[in-house]
Amino acid sequence: MAIDHDAVPVPAGPVAGPVRVVRAAEPDGAGGDEFTSVVAATIDPSEPVFAGHYPDFPIFPGVCVVECVHRGAVVTVPDGARLELAALESVRFTAAVHPGDDIEMSMRWRRSGVFWICDGRVRGPRATVAQVRLRYRISPE
Repeated sequence: MAIDHDAVPVPAGPVAGPVRVVRAAEPDGAGGDEFTSVVAATIDPSEPVFAGHYPDFPIFPGVCVVECVHRGAVVTVPDGARLELAALESVRFTAAVHPGDDIEMSMRWRRSGVFWICDGRVRGPRATVAQVRLRYRISPE
């Protein structure tokens, strides 16, 4: 596997592979409090989570899909703010992710007081995989 030098470094977590920034956060409208961003990931068949997770028909666990959205959110947060994950507000899984799939995560950001809300839509090669809403608290740092 070739090293992608544009990929985001991999933090500790259930997913071994990196996410790639496709489009950094850009203003979405005139208000200044809404942004969109896009990240992508290739789900490598060697991901450790595949071991034992339906060995005859491996699927990427839902928590790992959420982790990919979170990683993408952290690296595309509007205005480079430092954020702390405050809540996983909602998630809806609609299709499976399999070894070797490429997924793309489109994120819509909106500010709400001391929080940023990130609505992520995850698309795979066959269908929409998930819709995830994450709430982040702006770190005072």
